[in-house]
Amino acid sequence: MEQLTISPFTRPASGTVSLPGSKSITNRALILAALSRESLTLEGALFSEDTEIMISALKALGFTLSPDPAGNSIFIVGRGGYILGRDIEINVGNAGTAARFLTAMLALKPRASFRLDGSEAMRKRPMKGLLDVLTHNGAIVPEFSGEPGFFPFEIKTRGLFGGTLSVDASASSQILSALLMVAPLAGGPTTVELTGETVSRPFIDMTLTMMAQFGTEPKSVEHGRYHFAGEHSYYCARPAYVIEPDATAASYFMALPWVTGGSLRLQRMGNICLQGDIGFTEVMAALGMDSQTEDEDLVVSPKSAPAGDIPASFDFNAISDTFLTLAAISPLLEKPITITGIAHTRKQETDRVHAMATELRKLGQRVAETEDSLTITPDLAALKAATATAPVAIDTYHDHRVAMSFGILGCRNLHGDGRPWITINDPGCCAKTFPRFFEVLNDLRPS
Repeated sequence: MEQLTISPFTRPASGTVSLPGSKSITNRALILAALSRESLTLEGALFSEDTEIMISALKALGFTLSPDPAGNSIFIVGRGGYILGRDIEINVGNAGTAARFLTAMLALKPRASFRLDGSEAMRKRPMKGLLDVLTHNGAIVPEFSGEPGFFPFEIKTRGLFGGTLSVDASASSQILSALLMVAPLAGGPTTVELTGETVSRPFIDMTLTMMAQFGTEPKSVEHGRYHFAGEHSYYCARPAYVIEPDATAASYFMALPWVTGGSLRLQRMGNICLQGDIGFTEVMAALGMDSQTEDEDLVVSPKSAPAGDIPASFDFNAISDTFLTLAAISPLLEKPITITGIAHTRKQETDRVHAMATELRKLGQRVAETEDSLTITPDLAALKAATATAPVAIDTYHDHRVAMSFGILGCRNLHGDGRPWITINDPGCCAKTFPRFFEVLNDLRPS
């Protein structure tokens, strides 16, 4: 197994960070562009495992795409809702956006059959809420090869009829986003009705805003009901669609100056409008960090005045992808913190709540775990004792966010002599969304 031992920063971090494009925006834009009635270039796109899976699947379905990784752009020819392929096998790996968005898009195809599968981890991630809606609106899932409601499965499609699509999206906001994006192309008036609540609400807002940018939005929205006229296609009235840098990836570099001291400039992060995870700036503000917009960039540095007492509890339901960043650096805090609103992250790339608790305990920290929360009692002396003789190996569970968050913690000059004290197992898992993460991190080390 590949390992990477993190060398602590012996001087404050400094420099400029160029972040990759947002995975969430890139994969939504790929779907919306494919369903559009014209050709379009996506600029600033992310090239990573998750987006490559989406690109490969769209090509297999007959779409024309010309990716340019060197230029971070993708040219795609839209088909106005028409899907050419009809008897295709698609493997979505462990890409949740590809899994949910592609499955919903396939339902638009009349008289076709598709076989879908994913990685072992993806076979445990929720699909039932989406499949229940699609099978009540024309699709047929004749068999599941494993556990019902999960990958792998075959889906026979007959077109999306319309009517009322009642969806339980409590397990993943991607299920609701997937239905919203295909609803305008249904065969008649369609209402997407959310039963109960969904998690990570800002991602639903992202989906609706991007749909409007591509020329289509609900006729009305009321009490969790989204009404569409049906039989529409998308149209982006511009030659290129520019993708924002990844706000979730930015969370690691918002935290780095807090861990090491110093100041960082995050390029193009000053005017983020689609991504709720930019709200992590408020978490870092509570820890004493200042975030200022300069031109289009975001400059992160310690506040000139003390921040005061850090809150005892943080609710991460809306920005749950970033909870790992705070959890990982929590051993450096002075008082216990509770992180809540994270139950749904147990069904993501891994059980993220349990993974973070397990790895923090390796570092001598006291962690109380509930279904929806972590309470972490920092113990700096125990942290130093646990890492005194050799670096502690952090298991990453094939989860990029576990790897990146603990990578930031390891940058602390914990023992005061530059001695490494954390090793990351399987650092290559960062290829899912940020293939060059550790290279970018190393470039911020003062020479």
